[in-house]
Amino acid sequence: MAPAASFRVTLQPSGHGFTTDGSDTVLQAALDAGLTLPYGCRNGACGTCKGKVIDGLVDHGSVQDQALSTADRASGLALFCCAKPLSDLVLECREVGTAKDIPVKIMPCRVQKIERVADDVIVLSLKLPANERLQFLAGQYIEFLLKDGKRRAFSIANAPHDDGFLQLHVRMIGGGEFTGHVFAGMKEKDILRFQGPYGSFFLREESKKPVILLAGGTGFAPIKALVEHAIHNHITRPMEIYWGAGNRAGLYLPDLPAGWAAAHGHIRYVPVLSDATPQDAWQGRSGLVHRAVLEDHAHLAAYQVYACGAPGMIDAARAGFVAQGLPPEEFFADAFTYAPVVANGVPA
Repeated sequence: MAPAASFRVTLQPSGHGFTTDGSDTVLQAALDAGLTLPYGCRNGACGTCKGKVIDGLVDHGSVQDQALSTADRASGLALFCCAKPLSDLVLECREVGTAKDIPVKIMPCRVQKIERVADDVIVLSLKLPANERLQFLAGQYIEFLLKDGKRRAFSIANAPHDDGFLQLHVRMIGGGEFTGHVFAGMKEKDILRFQGPYGSFFLREESKKPVILLAGGTGFAPIKALVEHAIHNHITRPMEIYWGAGNRAGLYLPDLPAGWAAAHGHIRYVPVLSDATPQDAWQGRSGLVHRAVLEDHAHLAAYQVYACGAPGMIDAARAGFVAQGLPPEEFFADAFTYAPVVANGVPA
C-alpha cells in the first residue's frame, strides 16, 4: 500500500501551519490543528471561509457559484470549507483570534432533544439549518429572541468542533417565563430564533498557566465547552474543575467530568456540595465551592481562573482568589454574571 500523502499548509500573514493527508478540507484540517479560520455554512454556500491560494493546488470540491465564481477561481480564491489540498499550500486568510472576529448572526433552530437530567435541569439540544453553522468560541452564549421582544441568554455547552447541534443547560427558575415554557410547554421540533454568539468567556490559549475552572450549578455548561475544546485541541495545561451544587442531584452530569479526569492526567475534578442531604450519602467535599479552591491553593499567583455561576459565587471567588495572589486580570467570568436573576451564569 502506498504511503498516505502529507501536505504542509502555511497560513499568511500569521505564518501558522499544519500538516494534512489531504482527506479533509482545509478548514477541517486547520480546526483539527487548533487553528480557527472563519466559516459560516461549512458546505460551500455562504463564502465566509473564502481565502486566496498563494501557492499550490487545491480540489475546489462542491461549491456554489454565488459563493465562488469562475472569476474568483481564476484569481486564486477558494472556499476552505470545501477545498482539499493537492499539494503543499500557502494560503492567505485571516484567523479568528478573539470574539470580535466572529460575526453575530440571527438564526432559526429546531428543538432536537429535551433531556431532563435533574428535577430542575434540562439539557436542550438545538439543530441548526442544514446549510448553516454558528461559529463560536467555547464558553460563549446565545440569546433567544422571544415574540414579546424580550431575550433570554444561555451558555453554549458544546465545543465549537462539535457544531451540528447546540447544547444548552437550562435550570428551572421560579417564576421564569421562558424556563417555565422549556419545562412545561416546549416540544421536540419546536422552532426558535436566537442571536449570537456573544461573550468574552473563552479560554486564553496563548497562556501556558494552569487553569482553575469554577462552576456553580448550571454554570457547568460553558466550563464543559472549555474542557471539551481543550481536549479536542490537545491542550495539556493542568486543569482543575471545581463544580459546586446544593445536593448531589445538582451535579447533573457527574460522570462527565469524572471521566475527563480518569482519561487525562492533567485534569482534576473536585465536586463540592453545600447542602448535602442524608439521602445523598455524600463522602466528598462540603461547603462553598470557591472555599474548596482556597483550601487547596494557598497561593494562586501562577493560575488562570474561569468561573461561571451565580453572582454571589463570582464575587466571593474573585475577592478570595485575588486575596490569595491571583492577578485580577487572570480572573475570567461570564459577562452576564451580574444580572440579578441568573441561569447558567446569565439572565434567565
